[in-house]
Amino acid sequence: MAVSLDDRLVIAISSRALFDLSESHAIYERDGVEAYQAHQVEREAILLNPGVAFDLVRKLLRLNVDQRVYVEVVLLSRNSADTGLRVFNSIEHYGLAITRAVFTGGTDTSRYVAALGSHLFLSADAEDVKHALESGHAAATIFPRVIREEDNGAKREELRIAFDGDAVLFSDEAERIYQSDGLDAFTESEKAAAARPLEGGPFRGFLQALHRIQTEFPRDQQPIRTALVTARSAPAHERVIRTLRKWGIRIDESLFLGGLDKAEFLRAFGADIFFDDQRRHVDSATRFVAAGHVPHGITNSSQ
Repeated sequence: MAVSLDDRLVIAISSRALFDLSESHAIYERDGVEAYQAHQVEREAILLNPGVAFDLVRKLLRLNVDQRVYVEVVLLSRNSADTGLRVFNSIEHYGLAITRAVFTGGTDTSRYVAALGSHLFLSADAEDVKHALESGHAAATIFPRVIREEDNGAKREELRIAFDGDAVLFSDEAERIYQSDGLDAFTESEKAAAARPLEGGPFRGFLQALHRIQTEFPRDQQPIRTALVTARSAPAHERVIRTLRKWGIRIDESLFLGGLDKAEFLRAFGADIFFDDQRRHVDSATRFVAAGHVPHGITNSSQ
């Protein structure tokens, strides 16, 4: 019988998101693929430093306890198997329970996202992310936080993930009205449609998978905490609440900020990562937290 990952939260991650490959990538950009290959092979015994998604992956893998595997992380890399040996050596050194990998030898990795049954694809390559989203899968280009301060949440083991709403958890139907007709039209439209659930966005499946894991634990022993951090405010909040209720999904914290800058609120929440479709919100968030840009919906239609 074939092995199946159907009962797991599957995260596909690129090697450049997991480890700091900036030096070798610069060689690739400057001198080409052969120089890059030589560089990686010559240094395959030299460990790579953690990358922007390293802490997130480590926390995800720590959800697997007492022989119960909730999360499967799969390396999805543009390296070849030959140059990828350095990556696997580093995975082993850091004790990351990653055993599956796909090396595409420089070609688009996104075509394997569906084959893996991935709930989330994190990459440093914006084009691969865009292609995965176009195929209907949750994906984000990940950016590191700028301020590496030690705060009260620095040693917290609980995994905290924050999401924007429109064009991320939900479809961009409301955002389209806002973009075309303005805030007043958006507000009136959402008020009129308050009882009609929003369609799901690209990250609905990922949130559902997180929620399934949460249901395995008592409320006072949760290893995951989620937050909705949205520019919406009353009365546009009601449709969101009713949508999540219809989906049967619990969001632990909901922040309806009415256009306030999200960064300080994400800092207060202690997010390990925040997902947003607008690059300006991502750039602001990275002052304090790692963030993923989700190039989906009307806001990104011209990019």
